[in-house]
Amino acid sequence: MVSDKRISRRGFLGGSAASALTLTVVPRHVLGATKKSEAPSDKLNIASIGAGGKGSSDLRGVSSQNIVALCDVDDKKAADTFKHFGKARKYKDYRKMLDAMDKSIDAVTVSTPDHVHAPASMKAMKMGKHCFTQKPLCHNVFEAREMARTAKEMKVATVMGIQAHAHEGPRRVCEWVWNGMIGPVREVHYWTDRPIWPQGIRRPKGSKPVPKHLDWDLWLGPAANRPYNDAFAQWRSKKVGYLPFHWRAWWDFGCGALGDIGCHAMDAAFWALKLGSPTVIEPTKMSGRNPDTGPKWSTITYRFPARGDMPPVKVVWRDGVKKGQNSPPPRPKELEPEFRLPGNIGGQLIVGDKATILTNVYCGGPRIIPEAKRKAIGNPPQSIPRAPHNSHYEEWIRACKGGPKCGANFTDYAGPLTEMVLLGNLAVRTGMRIEWDAANSRCTNVPEANQFLRRDYRRGFEL
Repeated sequence: MVSDKRISRRGFLGGSAASALTLTVVPRHVLGATKKSEAPSDKLNIASIGAGGKGSSDLRGVSSQNIVALCDVDDKKAADTFKHFGKARKYKDYRKMLDAMDKSIDAVTVSTPDHVHAPASMKAMKMGKHCFTQKPLCHNVFEAREMARTAKEMKVATVMGIQAHAHEGPRRVCEWVWNGMIGPVREVHYWTDRPIWPQGIRRPKGSKPVPKHLDWDLWLGPAANRPYNDAFAQWRSKKVGYLPFHWRAWWDFGCGALGDIGCHAMDAAFWALKLGSPTVIEPTKMSGRNPDTGPKWSTITYRFPARGDMPPVKVVWRDGVKKGQNSPPPRPKELEPEFRLPGNIGGQLIVGDKATILTNVYCGGPRIIPEAKRKAIGNPPQSIPRAPHNSHYEEWIRACKGGPKCGANFTDYAGPLTEMVLLGNLAVRTGMRIEWDAANSRCTNVPEANQFLRRDYRRGFEL
């Protein structure tokens, strides 16, 4: 091990090579070493796929490690990141970066638009790289299952970028529910201001010249070829293009309002109520449905069967909750007059037979209402381990180095959560009630919905 630097590094970093060895080298980080005392050889070599935009904050989150390579298709968007990590090698094509630097990379962060999450993450994991991938984990249900399977097969440390899963809020909700403090839960309500970009619009006509700083072909990645068009200035006339932010609206690239905020919003209840897969997903209200983008707003109802001693649950999702559009749920009668429902981004209600949990969309500062009831029943003891410094970045780094696996790892949690969220888009895209057979991964009553479970990939970007 001493003479083979690659095996030595991956031995103590929890790589697949280490699983075959009888002697395990445990890094000082896992044993409690601080960042200041961490030796350079104990640090991960991390590469970033999608270094601009959200990728810049993800890189800050893991900057205690060695940032050795950066990839972005847009030189202008990534310019500040490229400058900050001046010693890292720079690439436009993540495939070339991974192939060229295979022996020098231990882990990757994937912070691209949704449609590239799975192809980039799958290539990295198949090469034995630990993987941090932004939410939603992927673009469709097939990818969620493939990513969960591959992470398990390759024995790599993974986490999806839902930061609140490492925070106190969701853990407190789980402990309240599991200790029976609010009684059996039969309803959950979510509401959000998403989409905060134009939706319910059709594909723009014509094209514009591709800026010199952007590789449009690489930006498209696995998606079908189409002309570049960035009509941001024409938002109010609904002639909206794809960049820099509006790609979230388009089904070829993004996953609409559910994909943008659903993995955050639904996290706490999915965990606390052990929801798993729904049996029915039904659109109850919608405006502006069309084949190109998500709707202007929608209300979707999920129905989950009984799970062990937990009763069936109805989950209602409301997006586009804005003045004159969709409405939030009725104000709970338990909520004290001086309090309002969370506004801005949105909120959630977990309704139990004994009491109700109210919190914002990220499960920040959850509270049992009314407050008098919470004081009467008290708080249960902490039963769920807390993440280091409430940071999903530090939790992932620790897992890469042989520590406990992350709570939102692909196999046990992020894959199933993302699948549940994205099933809502089957109802959105068809406008029909969906009956879901989770065991066989198919819609049983609307055969045409099954086309949206996976996509065709352009050559060179397959999973």
